Amino acid sequence: MFQDHSQPSLRRSFSFVRLALSSALLLGGLASAQGVTTPRPGAPSVPTTAPVTAPGSGQGTGGILPLVSVGERWAQSTESYTIVVSPQDAGKPLGLQVYSPSLNLQDYADGRRGVGYFGDELYKKNEPFQTTFTLSSAGGTVVERRYQASREHSWESLLDGGLPAGTYTLAVRSSGDGKNSFALRVNAPFNLQTSDFSVNARDSTQQDLLAARLTVPQSWVGQTLGVSNYDVDGPQEAQTWVVQPGGVRVNLTTSNDGQKVTDRFVVTQAMVGEWQVYIRVLPTTKQYSNAVQYSFRLGDQPVKATVGGFADPSGLKLANQLVVDVVDPQGRPIPGASYSVGSDNVVRPRLPQGYVPVSATVLEGTGNVASPSELRFTPGNTRLRFVARPPQGALAVDAVAIYGNTRMPLTNVPFEVDGKMYAAPVTVPLAPGSYPVTPSPIPGSTLSPAQPGVVVDGTTGKVTLEYRVLTEVTLSTAPDVLDACDVSQLTAQAKTDFPYRLPGTLNLRLPVGWTSDYPLQLQGDLSASSPIRLKVPVRICRSDSAEAVLVPVDVHATGEARVRDPGGVNVSRTVQNGARLHLTKTAAAIGNSGQTSGTQQGYTITLTLTTDSTLDNVQILDPLPSGGTQGVRGSLNVQGPSLANLQATQSGDTIVLPRVIPGTYTITYTLFSDLPADRILTVPELDW
Repeated sequence: MFQDHSQPSLRRSFSFVRLALSSALLLGGLASAQGVTTPRPGAPSVPTTAPVTAPGSGQGTGGILPLVSVGERWAQSTESYTIVVSPQDAGKPLGLQVYSPSLNLQDYADGRRGVGYFGDELYKKNEPFQTTFTLSSAGGTVVERRYQASREHSWESLLDGGLPAGTYTLAVRSSGDGKNSFALRVNAPFNLQTSDFSVNARDSTQQDLLAARLTVPQSWVGQTLGVSNYDVDGPQEAQTWVVQPGGVRVNLTTSNDGQKVTDRFVVTQAMVGEWQVYIRVLPTTKQYSNAVQYSFRLGDQPVKATVGGFADPSGLKLANQLVVDVVDPQGRPIPGASYSVGSDNVVRPRLPQGYVPVSATVLEGTGNVASPSELRFTPGNTRLRFVARPPQGALAVDAVAIYGNTRMPLTNVPFEVDGKMYAAPVTVPLAPGSYPVTPSPIPGSTLSPAQPGVVVDGTTGKVTLEYRVLTEVTLSTAPDVLDACDVSQLTAQAKTDFPYRLPGTLNLRLPVGWTSDYPLQLQGDLSASSPIRLKVPVRICRSDSAEAVLVPVDVHATGEARVRDPGGVNVSRTVQNGARLHLTKTAAAIGNSGQTSGTQQGYTITLTLTTDSTLDNVQILDPLPSGGTQGVRGSLNVQGPSLANLQATQSGDTIVLPRVIPGTYTITYTLFSDLPADRILTVPELDW
């Protein structure tokens, strides 16, 4: 855009040329704003006839090549640059500095160029103008500084300290009717990258001004690279070109006022390497400063390149330098820590998770401490220090064996927390947070899921690992079939695979009719290597089961023994007329199903009567066994010859058969008694 500086009223110029010393650009292709496109398949080359010179230090600016931010009516409202901090460079001093961050009212705002002219222009003198520099990441704003209009060029530090690994964006935005020229730089190995940017070409000193450096990789061969420029204001104002590898110069099409043009290059093998983008203001220019925008596209995708960098301005000291230390109580830098600076000159530390601010101090310069995590400073040469301590929480982990109703503490139990192995009981120092605890299994137990450990700064959380012990009890009898009141050996055993020693008591419970003169209880320590074993000889007079019980877990086992039937007795009688009677009595245990109480055993009593004559009123005297609780006789069941009178009657211990004929008669009944089996069978008598 043409600007006639000889007229009292100034015409706005929105053409900026951003010139950066030691800047490298990535590439991009941009469509022409007015369809003006210069196709360059294979990129016809124009060798330069003069050596390409580095920018000089014209007009006392120390060789600084300005970028520019335009407040109104420009192709982009925000100038944006990317800074990548790799993991290996995390924490290294960034050294982000800006020259002339504010619009200088003496630059050209008064209608003339002053000493140290840098290209600032203000078109409405009575309206405010402001430029904001904001460095941010995915986590939020790191630094934000606002600069009002001033009457000097200063060289200032935006952020000297280190940053955690990540991608950061520096956004520059101006408000007001004007344009603000500035220059940026960072320490090596960092750089500023962008795909769309504005530069400010000022003066007519006939220098080749380097705008950017661009690296074309091998992977771009065969693809189309577009280099666009916007608002150069015509070929009488400036020339712009690229220098390809090997020193090949290719002129770019010059855009007119308010226009964009794109030169397209089909990348060949010879083009792989660094490209340099230049602009030169011509003697025929009518402007003191001219803003120009460059854009880079590969196909239709933006590609970034490195820009920025400037030489130290002659005779100027760094103004408003801010150095911030974020350290631990021992004065050591905190890894991953940084800080943020607000436009109101408030500085706050950015701490890794869990760190607690301790103090804030002004080491150099002027400032006010609001809290350990906030400090306001007065611009100048300022050095601040924030001290923060690491989190001081902890997690106590112990282990117990759940053994019956008791909880037994365990030692040396392995578990994992925060990626490390420990042995409980132990207290582990940890940063505040929630931590899953993974216990190791213990043989002979089941493991209850452990709740995550919660750590709060200044406190100790607790997690208990709970192992429920598995035990087994067995009981054997040898022999398990024996005659009434013979002796059998009972062996009760409690065992576990649990490796820790736990106290236990093994009890042996005998039923009625089982007796022993030996102790029926044994105390001891139970573990995988040490079972508890109790052996007891027992006299067994009836079929039943004994029980072994482990205390305190109340685990049971039973052992059975069967007593053989008591046997039988015989009675024979000779009666009148030579008739003979023969009586046999037997008893057989019927188990516990016929018990009338918890202590009585059931037996089937069988009386077998044989006669060879007809007899009336045959009497069988069958006494019940004596001793213990009186036995209980069940109802009679009589079987015999069909012509006999089988309606037996009973009176006390006497059973009467009204009439018998030759043959065999069977009388059965059930007897319940708590006597041992060897005392069940009594001897009957016959009468008539």
